[in-house]
Formats: sequence, C-alpha cells, structure tokens
Amino acid sequence: MLDTAPLQSRLLDHADYYARWSGLAIGIVAAQQLVTVESGDITMPLVVAITAFGLCAVGGVLLGDALTLRPQEAVRTASVAPRLVRDQVPPRMAPLLLLQAASLVTLLVIGAVTASSDPARTVGAGHVLTVTCEGIPTSLGPWPGLYYSGPMFAALAIGTPVCLWALRRIAHGPGSDQQRRDRAWAITGAWGLLVSSQLLLVVLMIVIALTEQGCAGRLGAATIVVVCPLGLLSLFTFGWSLVTVMAPRAVEDQAADDTPFDDE
Repeated sequence: MLDTAPLQSRLLDHADYYARWSGLAIGIVAAQQLVTVESGDITMPLVVAITAFGLCAVGGVLLGDALTLRPQEAVRTASVAPRLVRDQVPPRMAPLLLLQAASLVTLLVIGAVTASSDPARTVGAGHVLTVTCEGIPTSLGPWPGLYYSGPMFAALAIGTPVCLWALRRIAHGPGSDQQRRDRAWAITGAWGLLVSSQLLLVVLMIVIALTEQGCAGRLGAATIVVVCPLGLLSLFTFGWSLVTVMAPRAVEDQAADDTPFDDE
C-alpha cells in the first residue's frame, strides 16, 4: 500500500522530540561555555550556566509542543466535563515539584535577607553570610543572596508563567487524552529541570558556606540538616524530569501499566 500521509505529517512526525533533545543539547553546550568564563567569582558562572540550561530545556519543550501536529478529525465531540490542568500533569510528581519551587523561593528570600557584602570586595553586594567566629566577624560564602539569586528569580519569573500558559493551552486544546498527557508531562518535566537544578545549586551553596570554617554554630548545623534532604530530593526530581523531557510517553506508559483495568 502506498504511503498517502501528507508530506508535512512525515516531516513533523517526530519534530517535537527533536526540539526537546535539541533544547537539552543546546543547554548543555551553553552551560559548558558559561561555566568556563573567566571571573573573579567561580560561583556566578555556575549560577548562570545552571539557569541557562534550565531555560534552554524549557524553550526546547515549548518549541516541540508548538511543532506537534494537531489531529485533523472529521467529527469532533465535546465532553461535558471541563478539562483541568491538574488532570493532565503527573499526579504524584507535580505536587512534589511545586513543593520544591516553594522551597527554592523560600531559601532565596531567606538568603537575600541574611546576606551581606564581602568587605574584601567592592562589587557583588549580598553574596556572603557574615557571622561572629571567636569574636571576629567572618564572611562565609558563597551565600545565595541577591547577587546570586537575581538570575534564578529571573529564570523562574520567565519559565513558570510560560509553562503554565502552555499547560492551559494543552488542557483546552484538541487531541486525545494520551496526546495531551504526553505534552503536559514534557512541559512539567522541563519546568522540573529548571526548578530542581536551581534548588540543588542553592543547597550546595548553603552547605559549603556553613561548613567552610566551622563557624556556623548550632543554627548552621540545624540548617544543614533541613536543607540536605531537599538536595537529595532535587537530585531525584532532576533525573525524573530529564527522562520525562526526553521520552514523556515512556514515563506515561509506565504509569499506565501500574493502573488496574476496570471491567466494563
């Protein structure tokens, strides 16, 4: 039988996957270039690199979703029940990612409030934590103050509304339930990469700063105990998000296999 599929369908059949993978590849290359930029502060290039990687991942997934072919059906039926965004996103991972995002914003706000300027530097205000160690003021860093959290806040302010808009467009747009879930899972995974990578970096900054000279005291030790589980959680969600961006259907199919079938 001759292949009668339209040329556009053949060309764009896997364009969404290519766009997602290209976004990840561009993000990795950009991060490698940014992290090697010569700077007096080795932390800022890392912050910019992680932020650029997350934004590239989000951009690749959004481009792939825009290139996804819409179904062309002769007859369309409307469902009485309204489609909700929460019905399209991963039921277990979406709340976990929201918790991580809230934790990230909380840590960045606390870091901005408690940060101070390094007396040894004339630029980069708000990137160290000043404590009293044996009666001597001591600067601990790198600390996630405004100097470092600025790019992170900007990335969240850009990526979060765009991903939310895309999820709403998918929920109310055409396509089968499977297609909408695949697309929504991919966008959720991209946003998860943005959030989890930044949270992991913030946790590492806090742990390094508080253990640098052993001057953090009991409050610092308690802070480490609180943030370390967040770091482990961000590692897990980063891996899940990466797999989901690369192959959302594979993740969805695995979840579907765990669901028992209902007898009709």
